[in-house]
Amino acid sequence: MFKPLIAGIALALSGAVAAQATPATPSTSAPMAAPAWVAKSNADAQPLLKVLADFNPEFASQFGFPGYDDKAIDLKPDVEQRSRAAMTAARDTLQKKLATETDPNVRQDLEIMIKAADRNIEGSKLNEEYLLPYADIGQTVFQGEFALLQDQVAADRRPSALKRLQCYVGMTAGCTPVTKEAEALFQAKLGNPKLIGPYKVEVEQNLANTARYVDGIRKLYAKYKIDGAGPALDALQKQLDDYDAWVKSTVLPHARTDFRLPPAVYANNLKQVGLDITPQELIAKAELEFMETQAQMQMMAPDVAKAEGINATDYRDVIKSLKKQQLDRDSIEPYYHQVIGKIEDIIRQQGIVSLPDRKMIMRVASEAESAAEPAPHMDPPPLINNHGERGSFVLPLGNPPNGKGDNQAYDDFTCKACAWTLTAHEGRPGHELQFSAMVEHGVSLARSLFAFNSVNVEGWALYSEYMMMPYEPKGGQMIALQLRLLRAARAFLDPMLNLGLITHDRAHDILVNDVGLSEAFAREELDRFTFRSPGQATAYFYGYSRLLELRAHTQIELGNNFNLKQFNDFLIAQGLLPPDQLAEAVDTQFIPAHGGKRVQ
Repeated sequence: MFKPLIAGIALALSGAVAAQATPATPSTSAPMAAPAWVAKSNADAQPLLKVLADFNPEFASQFGFPGYDDKAIDLKPDVEQRSRAAMTAARDTLQKKLATETDPNVRQDLEIMIKAADRNIEGSKLNEEYLLPYADIGQTVFQGEFALLQDQVAADRRPSALKRLQCYVGMTAGCTPVTKEAEALFQAKLGNPKLIGPYKVEVEQNLANTARYVDGIRKLYAKYKIDGAGPALDALQKQLDDYDAWVKSTVLPHARTDFRLPPAVYANNLKQVGLDITPQELIAKAELEFMETQAQMQMMAPDVAKAEGINATDYRDVIKSLKKQQLDRDSIEPYYHQVIGKIEDIIRQQGIVSLPDRKMIMRVASEAESAAEPAPHMDPPPLINNHGERGSFVLPLGNPPNGKGDNQAYDDFTCKACAWTLTAHEGRPGHELQFSAMVEHGVSLARSLFAFNSVNVEGWALYSEYMMMPYEPKGGQMIALQLRLLRAARAFLDPMLNLGLITHDRAHDILVNDVGLSEAFAREELDRFTFRSPGQATAYFYGYSRLLELRAHTQIELGNNFNLKQFNDFLIAQGLLPPDQLAEAVDTQFIPAHGGKRVQ
């Protein structure tokens, strides 16, 4: 339930956050006081937040809502219908507030939240209409526990992880083992011939990861010395073993071998991430960008080879040589921190954007985290009641096996030249800066949580790579272009695969032979397009394109009055507005304020 919103947020904000007490590593400054209209908007958001928290307490823990740390996800009978009824009631309350609200900012926020509720009601209906309700319970439990057992969470919150675990395994009054709830949900729908099962490869990968999740949870309890967890941990081990056996006997026989979703479900996925053009239009734009970026890479290849001492002229061979300069587990964090410092110096010297007062954190992921999220990502700071907690850039060092004995390692994130663009994307001036700035400037919940769309978030991160590229060493520039090529490839491969316009093998060849990804990264990309999150990967290229269009429009309008730092600071201050609303804010506020004509 509410999978589109919660899963969508989690994609770009993977990881847990704290909010209620003094952090282990506070920054030098607390967030500034929010304007009065933001406080009013946030108060209006509470009914909608409560619905999300009641049905998914793990979400509440992630984003700092108090009172849910000891509770577990609701997978009881008829959860889709019950959650939609609660969401509909919350939406109706928001509509009543909109009818009498006069403040234009609060009105816009109410409209954002009403649209978010409508999108999630629509997504819930589609899932119930087309899909059997299968869940990866191992991942659900790991993420729920990790939300409370990490350094950024205050020590007095961590014991609630055991209470949540005891609820997961049915050791608390009123709690049924979550594995049994998931089985009952699936069994209740199994007689409906119109519903399709999960993709077989997805189920097999989930089964292969269960042991990692259990081991990861045990390690968290040992690290934070939570006493009395033994019986609950043993019960979890037994219940997940039994659940895996049930999945093999009941779910796998109903799993589908064709990864493609029903067209209505895939179209809704694209809508949820913020895409507002047709897949065919996106494919055409992305194919053109792919060709142009390839040409730019080939033109640069001799210069990069000369600067890096590489004996090659083709961009593919240059990338292979750059990726031979690998960092190991002991050296990777110090090296990335050096790059972070250099990037921050460039941002200040070039006047690119205002930097947060908070220092940036970068760390290497555990094996269990890598199983849950195999790509580099950002753990955000809490968006509510932040007391100085900081987000962190998290770097997985390998891709878990897919259940077939294939465990090839990435070389895409651990090469020296790769550190520049990955830091610009996940760190600064990308995700970490965007969310730290929202916390410090007191952006409303409507514009941070409920306006959330991957087109804005991932578009800003790819735009950040674009802004930093001219100041990077030659090798870093080549990897930046390689990853821009990847984002263009994502934007045509994802829809082409899901619309049956290209084969899986051909998509693999493009990613490995033309983009230059490792086999492990290519496999993860194909998993992403086909079952991890079909549609989401299109957001990077489209969001980046819309931001470049908006910047070009603004520079042409303002001429010598255009100031890049002021423009970027304005974009950040708007929160996560979708492209059309962001463009409207620039036209009606930023351009007039800096000497341009207000667009009518």
